[in-house]
Amino acid sequence: MQTLFAPEQLDTPQMQSSEKILRTCVHCGFCTATCPTYLLLGDELDSPRGRIYLIKQMLESGKPATKEVVTHVDRCLSCLSCMTTCPSGVNYMHLVDHARAYIEETYERPWHDRLIRVVLASLLPYPNRFRTALVLGRLGKPLKPLLDAVPVFGKRLSAMVDLAPTKLPPSPDILPASYPASGQAAGRVAILTGCAQPVLRPEINEATIRLLNRSGIEVVKPAGEGCCGALVHHMGKDEASHAFAKANIDAWTREIEGKGLDAIIITASGCGTTIKDYGFMFRDDPAYAEKARRVSALAKDITEYLAGLELVPTRERKLTVAYHSACSMQHGQQLKDGPRKLLKAMNLTVKDVPEGHICCGSAGIYNIMQPEIAGQLRARKVANIEKTKPDLIATGNIGCMTQIAKGTGLPIVHTAELIDWMTGGPLPAPLAAAGWSDAA
Repeated sequence: MQTLFAPEQLDTPQMQSSEKILRTCVHCGFCTATCPTYLLLGDELDSPRGRIYLIKQMLESGKPATKEVVTHVDRCLSCLSCMTTCPSGVNYMHLVDHARAYIEETYERPWHDRLIRVVLASLLPYPNRFRTALVLGRLGKPLKPLLDAVPVFGKRLSAMVDLAPTKLPPSPDILPASYPASGQAAGRVAILTGCAQPVLRPEINEATIRLLNRSGIEVVKPAGEGCCGALVHHMGKDEASHAFAKANIDAWTREIEGKGLDAIIITASGCGTTIKDYGFMFRDDPAYAEKARRVSALAKDITEYLAGLELVPTRERKLTVAYHSACSMQHGQQLKDGPRKLLKAMNLTVKDVPEGHICCGSAGIYNIMQPEIAGQLRARKVANIEKTKPDLIATGNIGCMTQIAKGTGLPIVHTAELIDWMTGGPLPAPLAAAGWSDAA
C-alpha cells in the first residue's frame, strides 16, 4: 500500500512502525474471509482491509480521529484472525494498537462512553475492586430489563451485570510466595497471578501449580506482579498499560537476576499475547528495552511449558472434549496443535470446533462495549461447539470461559485444570457443579 506521510510525520518510532505496516498491505482482501465483524455485518469498513484504509487516512492527515474511524475501529475485536490469514505478514495488531492510542489522544468520546471506559479501567485490573464490582453487579441483576431498554449506555451496563457470576469463590487467604517442587526440583518458574482470573476462577492457577509441582517444578509468585496491562492497552491507554507492564517487568527481573527463572507461566492466553509483546512495547525505552525483551522471551503459555514435561494420565475416562482455541492463543501466539496434543495424551477424545478460527465475542471488554455483536458471536460459537456433541469444553482463556458459559449448559474448564485432574489432581469445580464425580 502506498503511503503519503510527510517526512516530519515519521519522527516517532510508533509512526515509523505503522507506516512500515501500512506499506506491507497489498489490498488482497484475504483477511475479509476470516474477520468476524465482516462476517456478521458485511461492511468493508468492518473488515481489516477497510480499517487499515481508515487508519492510514487518519494517521496521514494528522488530524483528530473522526466518528467514522472510531466506530469501525471500536468494532474490531482484535482477534487477530486476519494476521493468521494474511499472506503478506501485515502486523495488524501493532497498527490497530497505535490507532487506538491515537484515538484516545485526539477524539472526544460521548460522556457515557468516557464514563464506562474510566469505570472499566479503574476496576478490572485491580482484583479487590473487581470483586466488589461483581458483588454489586450480582445485586443489580433484577434491574437488567430496565437497563436493556436504555440505548447504548444501558445495554453496556446490562452486559456488565449479565457477566457477573451468581456466585463468587471466597476471597483467598494470603498466599505463599513460593510453591516447592515435589521431590528434586527440575525447574523454577514464575506464574502470572493476573487480575480478573484470580477473582473469577482462582482454581485455574491452583491446578497449574499442583500440576507443575508434581512434575518437579518450583513455582513462585513474585512480589509486585499484577495486571499485565492488556485490558487498558486495548483501550488505547498507553500510559496505564506501560505502568502495569513495567511493574511486572521489574518483579520478574528481580527473580531472573536472583535465583533465576526457566519461564514465566501464563494461564490466560489474552495476557500471554500482551506479555510476549513487551519487547516491542518497550523497544525504544533505554531503561526497559533489554529487560522487556528478556521477559517476553521467557513468557510461556502453560500448554507450551507442559509440552516439555512428561505427563502420565492416572485416570481412565472416556470423555469427548470440545477444544476451543482462544483467538489470543491461535492467532495472537500462533499456538495451535500443542494444547490438543496434550489433551489427546490424556487419552481424551478431542473434537475441533467448526469455524474454530472465529472469535467467541469475549475479546477483553468487547462483550461489554459491543454487546450485540458479542452476543451474536457467542451464539454462533456455542452452536458450533454443541455440534461436536462433547461431554465438556476445554480452553485456555478466562474471558472465553466466561463468555461461552453464558450460552451453554456444557461444563467448561481450563486446559490445565483438565490435565491436572487426569494426572491425579482433584475434580475441577465446573465438573463437580455439573454433578460429575471422580468415579469412572
